[in-house]
Amino acid sequence: MIELSLTDLLDITGGKATATAASDTVITSVTTDSREVVPGALFVAKPGEFSDGHAFIDRARAAGAVLALAERVTYDEDRREHPAVIVDDAVEAMGKIAARIVAHLKEKNDAKVVGITGSAGKTTTKDLLAGILSQVAPTVSPIGSYNGEVGVPLTVFNATDETKYLVIEMGATGIGHLTYLTDMVHPQVGVVLCVGTAHAGEFGGVENIEKAKGELVEALDADGIAILNAEDPRVARMDSRSGGAVRFFGTGSSKPENAGVWATDVAVNKHGHPELTLEFPGGFSKRITSGLLGRHHVTNILAAANAALALDVAPELICAGLEGRAAGSRWRMERIERPDGVSIINDAYNANPESMRAALVTLAELGLGADGAPGRRTWAVLGEMLELGDDSIHQHDLLGRMAVRMNIKKLVVVGRGAKPAYNSAVLEGSWGDEAFYVEDVDEARALLQEQLQPGDIALFKSSNGAGLRFLGDEIAAFAKEGDNA
Repeated sequence: MIELSLTDLLDITGGKATATAASDTVITSVTTDSREVVPGALFVAKPGEFSDGHAFIDRARAAGAVLALAERVTYDEDRREHPAVIVDDAVEAMGKIAARIVAHLKEKNDAKVVGITGSAGKTTTKDLLAGILSQVAPTVSPIGSYNGEVGVPLTVFNATDETKYLVIEMGATGIGHLTYLTDMVHPQVGVVLCVGTAHAGEFGGVENIEKAKGELVEALDADGIAILNAEDPRVARMDSRSGGAVRFFGTGSSKPENAGVWATDVAVNKHGHPELTLEFPGGFSKRITSGLLGRHHVTNILAAANAALALDVAPELICAGLEGRAAGSRWRMERIERPDGVSIINDAYNANPESMRAALVTLAELGLGADGAPGRRTWAVLGEMLELGDDSIHQHDLLGRMAVRMNIKKLVVVGRGAKPAYNSAVLEGSWGDEAFYVEDVDEARALLQEQLQPGDIALFKSSNGAGLRFLGDEIAAFAKEGDNA
């Protein structure tokens, strides 16, 4: 992190120091989690939904925090004030600190900021782009899916004076959220992947999702570049909202005039990895094989390639950075091979109708026998897609029907919120031991431990809150424990 003094923090936040805050205090890291405190840290006492960070200041101090960023004065066990900067809103103050750091990096190091948004694929795209840019210069990108009003500042705080590129994942659950983030980091490149139905309930409809995602494009100045998915109509029409230039990405033979990096001859090999030819403006082209799993990742590959090109990275380096690169974050089409021959695909960090369908397509393709080999038995272990609002029953119903029509051999639906997927699968003709409904993860675990056989492929897919990602980890480890017994 770029070190900041107490004076810097007071100037940036407009806060007031407690009497115990030493004037020569310097912070060297920032965290909102007392378990992650290291010596020299600023601990942000952020009020949360389930706990209040102010209650953990003593723990943070014991771990080495030299200062707290707090919304009220707190005391230690001897009734002495904790050393702190007191502000009206700790999260807003974090954003002000992050904005100052970004401005410093742009002035000192001509640092470039890329913002990435979309209803699906943000984390994979930022991982791909960070991998490319890291070949060129020091690059900072989020840990996992840090993408909101807290996650974006925490990402920025990892920057140093040498940082050249900041890759910022941007999520939103309402109108104005992306504007808050773009006002903080002022991206020069804005990537919009897709507009889906994730969080439709919170947004009040897909039209509002489109409006919100387009805020990233609107934030670009005349020197900025918007990277837009030509194959998503709601994204493609954001070109009229861009304050800067626009480059489209997509596949196939028909390109718009302002196409950037384009993909042709897209295929998926027997291991489920996309193979495609990247065609760059100017004539350079190269065929690559991705380490990602599933055809749907072509969108993310192209978005990363175009963002890198917008930052003047050479095409050869872009291709080298993408060749063979797998997911950099957990639970994103993460494939694990058990010693007994069972394959686990854990894609249960997040879910919406679009990503669910893409995952099922990949599962079905992997189940097909390649090069004359026999097919494999496929399992779709599906939990609830959250935040769909009034469309939830309909979307889960469609999901169950799709699983049957794609000839997924075994369907396990977990939890009452996802039960319409089971009901529709039965109505579609999947019954007996082809489709199962279980109330919770415990029942799912028992079923899978009993029935999974060598050669099976099991996909775990749900929204984060459904918890199937941890079930996927348990099932992936189950055979290993048995082998060691």
